[in-house]
Amino acid sequence: MTMKNQSSQAENRKAQMERQNKEITETLSHIKNKILVMSGKGGVGKSSFASNLAVSLAGKGFSTGLLDVDLHGPSIAGMMGVKGLLDVNEDQQVIPKAVGDHLKVVSMQSLMKDPDQAVIWRGPAKTGIIRQFIADVRWETLDFLIVDSPPGTGDEPLSVAQTITGAKAVIVTTPQDVALADVRKSINFCRTVNLEIVGLVENMGPFACPCCGETVELFKSRGGQVTAENMGVTFLGTLPFDPQVVKACDEGTPIAAGGHTGPFVNALDQVVRAIVSSL
Repeated sequence: MTMKNQSSQAENRKAQMERQNKEITETLSHIKNKILVMSGKGGVGKSSFASNLAVSLAGKGFSTGLLDVDLHGPSIAGMMGVKGLLDVNEDQQVIPKAVGDHLKVVSMQSLMKDPDQAVIWRGPAKTGIIRQFIADVRWETLDFLIVDSPPGTGDEPLSVAQTITGAKAVIVTTPQDVALADVRKSINFCRTVNLEIVGLVENMGPFACPCCGETVELFKSRGGQVTAENMGVTFLGTLPFDPQVVKACDEGTPIAAGGHTGPFVNALDQVVRAIVSSL
């Protein structure tokens, strides 16, 4: 390859990047609140919380988008009951899947013909697709864009922080020590990349035994609140453990979708109201 060809390719890449940056800026100008849902480790119910948060916001009349950037293990499509590939309009924009009147969903799962296909990508490829999820998706005007990221502080949350201007983080944890140690890393990650933290949510907290009514602690209690206080982060509340949350997500209808009552639904509503009032 000649030096002239290399220079021409570099100029083309630069021009494409500049066009995409303009498209990203234009898209984000129509989205009022951007929330990145993070967790320090896996298994804390981050995706189920992100799904229920989006459904709850939509249920309150807010125009809401739910974006799954967990590229290697996308679960949002299944939790939301979304099936099939995403459509593309005449302007080559991706059309999100509509769930009800006020919620739109985009997941990596909806881009793959084979749902069991493994995504084997390095950092630059993951950054590229996340940028496309913003630039090339017809989100239109949204009150909230909820972004579900994979656990940890790797490429995906970093790409979101660098791409989605004005994004803020909600961090999900469980009360046990091993999860809280990783949460402190997530908090420090946000501070390092200047990502404002809305607050910390403690999931799978104490619940009343259905047989005797006594309080059961699967993962201790108050760990999230104490960590939030020690790290100078707002504590948004505790969500009690509830097997119905898992069942509802497996059925593709998150528990916040309606028809459910009980301690978890009540606690979730308080957390969602705390998030809305803080923005």
